[in-house]
Amino acid sequence: MTEGAAPVLVVCAHGTRDPAGRAAVRACVADVVARLPGLDVREAYVDVHGPEVAGVVADLPRRPGGAVAGVVVPLLLAAGYHVRVDLAAAVQERPDVVVTGALGPDDVLVDVLVDRMAAVGVGAGAGAVVLAPAGSSDERAQADSRETARRLGERLGRDVRLAFAAGPRPPVACAVTRARIEGSTPVTVVSYLLAPGFFQRRLEASGAATVTGPLLPDPRVADLVVARYRAALA
Repeated sequence: MTEGAAPVLVVCAHGTRDPAGRAAVRACVADVVARLPGLDVREAYVDVHGPEVAGVVADLPRRPGGAVAGVVVPLLLAAGYHVRVDLAAAVQERPDVVVTGALGPDDVLVDVLVDRMAAVGVGAGAGAVVLAPAGSSDERAQADSRETARRLGERLGRDVRLAFAAGPRPPVACAVTRARIEGSTPVTVVSYLLAPGFFQRRLEASGAATVTGPLLPDPRVADLVVARYRAALA
């Protein structure tokens, strides 16, 4: 990095063994690169496969005078363990590297969720709507997901239930069953996942009448990454 160059942007996703999920994340990173021509943009991951974020951060060139060398933007929807522990540890020895907040909650993501519902023919009509993130044991991540469910419900003008693909209760399949017992049919599960993979398949096996696709691909996700990067430097 030459003196005066902009700080490196590290886009850090969770990681997945699913080839379609990996392709979706890489396509999002490519979208970010296209929006920031000339900027050094690097991809990294907190789990499953590399390049590992700690190694990517360690390799960032230092800048004169302790100036910011890099900005890590989590390609994650909530600020759970990976943001608060893994990413914090990755930059512990690099005070010149900034970690931004997660992508959610954000009204831009709610826009995408509403469009995903419209794409499968679901609007603000009858039935139950279940927002389904991956799930996290971190209460703060769960709070982020509850806030997204609240915003989606506000946008739709109806209640939106929250259930999880894994981890905390209720599991999405149980939420679907409960809605049916209560007579709230048809049941729509709104995927609050970034990319296809194991958790998306779990949502599709939940018994819901309709399951929306994940957030990616969508250019607005790349726009959010760019916004987080620019806000960190503002």
